[in-house]
Amino acid sequence: MTKSLGLSPMRMGRRWALGALVALACAGNALAEENPRDPYEGFNRSMFAVNEAIDKYAAKPVAQVYDAAVPLPVKAGVGNFFGNVGDLWIGVNSAMQGKFADAGVDIGRLLINSTVGIFGLFDVASELGLEKHEEDFGQTLAVWGVQDGGYLFWPFIGPRTVRDTAGFGVDSFVDPVWRVQPVPVRNSMVPLRFVDVRASLLPADKVVEEAALDKYAYIRDAYLQRRRNQIFDGRPPRLDD
Repeated sequence: MTKSLGLSPMRMGRRWALGALVALACAGNALAEENPRDPYEGFNRSMFAVNEAIDKYAAKPVAQVYDAAVPLPVKAGVGNFFGNVGDLWIGVNSAMQGKFADAGVDIGRLLINSTVGIFGLFDVASELGLEKHEEDFGQTLAVWGVQDGGYLFWPFIGPRTVRDTAGFGVDSFVDPVWRVQPVPVRNSMVPLRFVDVRASLLPADKVVEEAALDKYAYIRDAYLQRRRNQIFDGRPPRLDD
C-alpha cells in the first residue's frame, strides 16, 4: 500500500537508466555530424518540446502562484531547508573528488544549519563564512575521467549529459528526501522542492526568451558551459578550436 503511493528511489534510478538507453537508441537518427556536442539532437528537441508544454501549462503557473502567494521569508526557509538536506551528499562528493577541505566545510555547514539554523531553515553557516559548494555525482564521475557521452534533454529534470544522467540517478537514489517516512509527507516534500526550484528560475525566463533566437540551443550551450565551469571549479582549461 505504501509503495503504491510513490516511486521508490530504486525505481526512479531504473527509470532514468532506461531513459538513457532510449536516448542512445535514438543515435541512429541523430545529427552528430552537425554538432558533436549534441549527437542526439533530434531526440532532445522532441523532449524539449514536451517539457515546454508541461512547463507552460503546469509547472510555471504553479510556480507563479507559489511565488506570489508565499511570503519571502517562507520561500527563503524552504530553499534553505532543502539546500541543507543536500549538504551531506555534497560533502561526500567533495571528498570523493579529493577536495577534503571543501568536504569539511560542507559537513560543518550541515551541522551548524541543522542545529543553530533550526533544521536548516536559516543559513547561519553562510553568515559565518562557510561557503556553500555545488557538487554532485556527475561531477565526481567527470573528475574520475568519465567522458560526458553527449548532451541530453529530459522533461522535468532538464538538460544533462549521458554521464550526468547516470549521476542524477545516483543522486536521486541517495537523496534523503526520497526516504522520508511516512510516504504522504515524502510525496508532499518532493513536489514542494520542485515548485520552489521552478519559482527561483522565474526571473531568468524573460532573459532567455529575449536573448534566444533558438531557445533550445541557447539553453544547451549555457548548460554545457556552466557544467564545464562547475567540473573545473571555475577554472576550466582553454578548448582547442
